[in-house]
Amino acid sequence: MSSDKTNILMKYKIVFLGDQSVGKTSLITRFMYDTFDEAYATTIGIDFLSKTMYLEEGKTIRLQLWDTAGQERFRSLIPSYIRDSHVAVICYDVTNKKSFTNLDKWIKDVKLERGDDVIIVLVGNKSDLASDKRQVSLEDVEQLHNKIGSKFFIETSTKANHNVKLLFKKIAQALPDFSNDDVAENGQETLTNKPETIDISIENNGQNQGTSSCC
Repeated sequence: MSSDKTNILMKYKIVFLGDQSVGKTSLITRFMYDTFDEAYATTIGIDFLSKTMYLEEGKTIRLQLWDTAGQERFRSLIPSYIRDSHVAVICYDVTNKKSFTNLDKWIKDVKLERGDDVIIVLVGNKSDLASDKRQVSLEDVEQLHNKIGSKFFIETSTKANHNVKLLFKKIAQALPDFSNDDVAENGQETLTNKPETIDISIENNGQNQGTSSCC
């Protein structure tokens, strides 16, 4: 007899990487609480948040979101958090060319720890400033995307709440659907009560931010 998987809540680890001040914390906070603060405190070390998410197809999953510090002094901590991740969300600031150039070192860390056994997503934040302050073109990102084989790339604005839900929706759609045989390796728990969930079926794009590439 096949196992009943309707009461199994799958857990997935998603690690957010990138230089300091590219918007990793604000991205997670917008998704978790639908809020934005102009003056986020710099992340010290590693922060962890968990959210149960309801998908359009009736599936419920739990995302474990690991927010890493971008400062060089914390770099030695990060590989251990990449090691068992399912998704690496590598962020840059579309108005800061250096933050994009530095993606190479974050990608290298991911490849060293996970090889090709991880979903890589490239996220350009602060798209609300792109019209007059853009330093990273969509062509630059597409070229990097093709080079490293990332799952997709997307531009977001946490301030304007643009493409944030879409980002997490696309991540959820890209996640592997593990069988019950994978419990020990990937982590599952029994869903006994209906959890508090976030419904990502509707995207609030806020102000029109122009073209946001996703591929």
